[in-house]
Amino acid sequence: MILLTSLERLWQNRQDFFAGGNLSIYYSIRQLKSEDVKRPDFFVVLNTERKERKSWTVWEEEGKYPNFILEILSEFTAKNDRGLKKQLYQDVFRTLNYFWFDPYTLEFAGFKLNYRIYEPIIPNEQGWLWSDELQLYLGIVGEQLRFFTSEGQLVPTPEEAEAEERRRVEIERQRANAAEAKVE
Repeated sequence: MILLTSLERLWQNRQDFFAGGNLSIYYSIRQLKSEDVKRPDFFVVLNTERKERKSWTVWEEEGKYPNFILEILSEFTAKNDRGLKKQLYQDVFRTLNYFWFDPYTLEFAGFKLNYRIYEPIIPNEQGWLWSDELQLYLGIVGEQLRFFTSEGQLVPTPEEAEAEERRRVEIERQRANAAEAKVE
């Protein structure tokens, strides 16, 4: 949810993407919702209409698959996320950026599609991984996976942004009071 809400806040003026968490993606060639479905933990589709959806149905969305997928590993899903899902996202979805993160062990990896094969994304000096698709870094802060801008700034959640704005307003109020007191 942190990634979803912070991305939606960052891109609040954009109308050309869809971001979802724990939503079904239906991708059956026969256009049947009873077969070929996956539920990534978080995904982003670019160059699409920004509107509410209860699921992502590829054949109803001009054949578009996610540009970015993140799976949260657990002891029950890790093998599948590293194996079968990675293969599916590479070969069928052709998702350009695939990441996984384990919130308990802090295992974190990212891949970019290069000539139909996933190649590992090399971390920067901070250990962050760059998403070409989102034009953002992903990195671990306080055992949470977070977005960072290309300049290295943490992308705040709406709550963090509101708290920062309240702090800024309070500092300005204190400065104005100090200046007024000085004039008196």
